[in-house]
Amino acid sequence: MIAPVFKDIWTDKQYCNEDFKRDGYVKVPVHGGNPHCHQGLHQIMEDVVRIICDHLDLSEPKDYEDFLSNIHTKVYVDQINSLRMLVYNKMNELLWLRTSYFQMAEQYLYTLVGNELAMQNKVNFSIQMVGDTSSVLPAHIDAFSGESPFQVVVWVPMMSTSDSNAMFILPPDKHRAILPHLPDLMKQGKDAVFEAIKDDIKFINVKLGQALIFSPNYLHGNVVNKTDKTRWSMNARFKSLFSPYCSPEKTLGGFYLPTVLRPVTELGLDYGVPDFHG
Repeated sequence: MIAPVFKDIWTDKQYCNEDFKRDGYVKVPVHGGNPHCHQGLHQIMEDVVRIICDHLDLSEPKDYEDFLSNIHTKVYVDQINSLRMLVYNKMNELLWLRTSYFQMAEQYLYTLVGNELAMQNKVNFSIQMVGDTSSVLPAHIDAFSGESPFQVVVWVPMMSTSDSNAMFILPPDKHRAILPHLPDLMKQGKDAVFEAIKDDIKFINVKLGQALIFSPNYLHGNVVNKTDKTRWSMNARFKSLFSPYCSPEKTLGGFYLPTVLRPVTELGLDYGVPDFHG
């Protein structure tokens, strides 16, 4: 069972908001640190491990974190993406997955984003295998590829992460300083962007039992995993239901699905104006 994490719980919503605006992210305990609700993350990990063991014909382990962290001892690098897609497809077939994932950060999403929410239609699964250069996600800003700037990403690792197997973010003040130079740097390529920011990026160590909520409007990504542990993580995007949708590919009812609707909104969506001229 996953040990509950009680650090970083805000007694005042203002502190959560101020930390997010200052740092571009907050680390929160899944389910608000409630030890009786940790079964959600535990169940996800259990199902992921079961899918892998069935695929590789392995006996299911007792320690899920250790098993996932050492998957590089059981598969080759060129097999990892097909394994990731297998997990992604089978897990997203489970009707409870999106609800369970939302509930892990629910109270903080209400504070940071709003109380009527849209969620990405599928939960993403990522693997950063030890020494795998193909899993590197260069520094990027999601809005540059058509994502909504009115969203957050909820990122949940299935083991404790640190250093090069964690993700990094460029702090907001450093991001604002580099932004005017970013178009020229991007023309030079991803290596030029990273070289310009490498001394200022912050790797965010996240413990098992914590979720990272961050703004993808700031430069973020990862580097080659030089630790001895493979990192498995999940992520999904959340936005206010009525905030702008900025791409024809990322619309409500397609990429995003309604997650929280209040009664007045439901009534309003059902309302139809009669034809007075008929």
